[in-house]
Amino acid sequence: MQSLTFERTNGNIPRKLAGEDHISGIMFYMDTLPSGFTETERIKAISQIETAEKLGITADAEEWSIRLVHYQLSEIFRINPAISLYVGIFPKAEGANTYADTKKMQNFAGGRLRQLGIWEGDVAFSKESLTALQGVAATLEGQDMPLSILYAPKVAAVASLPTDVAGDKERVSVIIGQAGSSTGATLYADEDNTTAKASVSGLGVLLGIVSLASVHESPAWIEKFPAGIDVPAFGDGTLLTALDRAVVESLDAARYLFFVTYSGLSGSYLNDSHTMDNATSDYAYIENVRTMDKAVRGIRTYLLPKLGGNVYIDKSTGQLQTHSVEYLQTTAQKALEDMEKAGELSGYVAEIDPDQNVLATSEIEIVIRPVGVGVVRCIKVKIGYAESV
Repeated sequence: MQSLTFERTNGNIPRKLAGEDHISGIMFYMDTLPSGFTETERIKAISQIETAEKLGITADAEEWSIRLVHYQLSEIFRINPAISLYVGIFPKAEGANTYADTKKMQNFAGGRLRQLGIWEGDVAFSKESLTALQGVAATLEGQDMPLSILYAPKVAAVASLPTDVAGDKERVSVIIGQAGSSTGATLYADEDNTTAKASVSGLGVLLGIVSLASVHESPAWIEKFPAGIDVPAFGDGTLLTALDRAVVESLDAARYLFFVTYSGLSGSYLNDSHTMDNATSDYAYIENVRTMDKAVRGIRTYLLPKLGGNVYIDKSTGQLQTHSVEYLQTTAQKALEDMEKAGELSGYVAEIDPDQNVLATSEIEIVIRPVGVGVVRCIKVKIGYAESV
């Protein structure tokens, strides 16, 4: 009998997100290049896993490192199918890594990367690496291309990780968790070097969640961002359930990122959204850094065209005229107004002291104070019997 049948396919049209908060990059330090990459073309824009597979990044590749890349990209697209992603593969560093390739990634993306994952799972974690990463991120910030770095080093022994490395590294977060089951665990078991295994890492999951979250949202929001990892583990293969609670708490206090479970709740989640800054810093969490970065980028967009323009002075007082002050304040606040409407800020104010001698200095100082959005990290409930209510 004649027939006409249809088979619906999925994944051919990448989703699109508004804005640029989801634009991300991921870098791998490894010596094997997939077939679609060359020595002179080490960075590719990849919008879906099918594109990666056409470039030779496959789940059944002979090289373990290429299978690892496929796994990380699959996790990213599982969490956030609409991510705009740049993938870079660079040779392993000889000696201490300066992470100069971070600048190559950001420049290739036209300065639009908001977050960058870096996999270096066969290089032992060190404080020097964090310092170098913060340094290159600070350089990019000075060039008006700020980003957050999500770093995945080798975890040789999770219980022996240093707990005193955090401080003054607000642009770096360190992921030490990985999957203890399914593909992640299989990859870890298949790693060739049995005496010094590389960490697989849950970097793809973390990058997917961060890129999906609005800038003011914590990636550890339980209700909104499940990790999708059935059995949480650490980079040395140790399962979360096998680690003493005191050790887990010390790792959290040391500001590492990993996956946790909660009694009575299915699934796994990020323990928090720490950066490697001081716990008391305004930039102690990823959402703090991303929100301020967005505010700065927006303010810059509106104020930059005003350079070289005129302002007017009150001839009697020598102060800035009121209309010049109000005009600049309104201009500086436009981006923050949009962020407040989007729920990314609780409020803001921009102030200009009119008593500035612009004729002498050609400089105007604007003080901007955005009010952030709070994140609930602890809920305390008091409960007890009562004779009546």
